Amino acid sequence: MAGKPRYKQPTEDRLIKSALHYLERYATSAANLRKVLERKVLKACMSLELDPADYADLINAVVEKCVQTGLVNDKTYAETKTAGLRRRGGSTRKIEAQLAAKGVDRETIHTVLAQDERSDEEAARIFARRRRLGPYRTTRTRDDRRDKDLAAMCRAGFSFEISRKVVDADDSD
Repeated sequence: MAGKPRYKQPTEDRLIKSALHYLERYATSAANLRKVLERKVLKACMSLELDPADYADLINAVVEKCVQTGLVNDKTYAETKTAGLRRRGGSTRKIEAQLAAKGVDRETIHTVLAQDERSDEEAARIFARRRRLGPYRTTRTRDDRRDKDLAAMCRAGFSFEISRKVVDADDSD
């Protein structure tokens, strides 16, 4: 019989199981795990008419356990996310924004980006190749679409100089 989901009162064991289930599927930061658990507790509290503020310490304890056991490591998460985004042509600005949105602190972000081997220009070339912009476009439409290609590159977080250099390159090498 389909009906409203039945929620149980949040306990430490249930929150740990929820955290482990989430961490089996996704890599995440401590702040993002906290948000996930807060949403879970909020849904249960709304259904059971409880106060979600009563469970803040419980959520913090579960997140702290995950950090202490090594299941959650913000630096490792940032390194992995940065490497993946760079392989797909992500700019430094885009990487900073996505990591900040997941709750990684600025110092960790800057440390990880300082260790990154790829430059924004390499990432811009990868992005242009994936999106078929500039030199990766057919020659007859390339000149007509130059401004749109530049705009796409700039929206992706690349500087105008790098975008112009990549879009105006002679060949796709």
